[in-house]
Amino acid sequence: MYTQAIDTDPTSRNSPTSHASVAEDVFLARIAQDEKIEPQDWMPEAYRKTLVRQISQHAHSEVVGMLPEGGWITRAPSLRRKEILLAKVQDEGGHGLYLYSAAETLGVSREQLIDALHSGKAKYSSIFNYETKTWADIGTIGWLVDGAAIMNQVPLCRCSYGPYARAMIRICKEESFHQRQGFDIVRALCEGTPEQKAMAQESLNRWWWPTLMMFGPHDSDSTHTGQASAYGIKRISNDDLRQKFVDVTVAQAEFLGLSIPDPALRWNAERGHYDFGKIDWDEFWRVVNGQGPCNEARMHDRISAFEEGRWVRDAASAHAAKRAARAVARAGALEAA
Repeated sequence: MYTQAIDTDPTSRNSPTSHASVAEDVFLARIAQDEKIEPQDWMPEAYRKTLVRQISQHAHSEVVGMLPEGGWITRAPSLRRKEILLAKVQDEGGHGLYLYSAAETLGVSREQLIDALHSGKAKYSSIFNYETKTWADIGTIGWLVDGAAIMNQVPLCRCSYGPYARAMIRICKEESFHQRQGFDIVRALCEGTPEQKAMAQESLNRWWWPTLMMFGPHDSDSTHTGQASAYGIKRISNDDLRQKFVDVTVAQAEFLGLSIPDPALRWNAERGHYDFGKIDWDEFWRVVNGQGPCNEARMHDRISAFEEGRWVRDAASAHAAKRAARAVARAGALEAA
């Protein structure tokens, strides 16, 4: 989840006879030995740019992902559900903070990253451009979307770049809570009235295919996955992750008494996996390129929140500057004494 930007053009490599080429050979040897690359280490420019693009998209997805659920905090059906959802949305903001910090270790500022998001130059996960129409959608997002996130993000805990891998360890622990709370919401609806179960089924019908799109294009259409794999950033391919998600989720839907909205879905004993229908990739690319149901609304709300919170950031910066000035003055006074 949140790593669709890995399918992007890396920069060209240096010539084989260059010093950088020798350094890259050493770098690749470290990757092959599963060593972690740290910010102070030499790295190819293609590696750095791929990481910046992926980590920033991941961070953007976390903060934009707060929006579909944030509007339901006051409409949750009980105080307990409000508290849980509030905690989840706060977690997503924290995930964005971890990831922006990890990206900054690669030589880009947070201001640059956020400007790229607000200007439309940077992408975020396509899944957050769909509308949360009912309370069941909050459960489905937790169950399916965060379930897909865990499937995609656990391998990132072994990413070759140290700051990203370490951030992912904590993020994945919190995402597992998010998935459980979503499943619990859907379970409660399925055990409720017929109308509530029908709401859960209708939500599953709308979210199933966009969730499968989250893993990104087919491997055959992902021209640069090989480079990302060689760099130890991408550990499992898009199609393998998608297949693993389908295999796990079908059993969960059966437990809930819900039907996966795919007439082509069937167990393939020879492969040991479920076969499933074709994904509408035209829809995927429309949403990625800004033509989804909520693309415009999401960016409007995100930019508005950023601008309305500017005074808080300015006040915090002014306070930090005052404290630093006082510390310098105290140090000077002690030296003079």
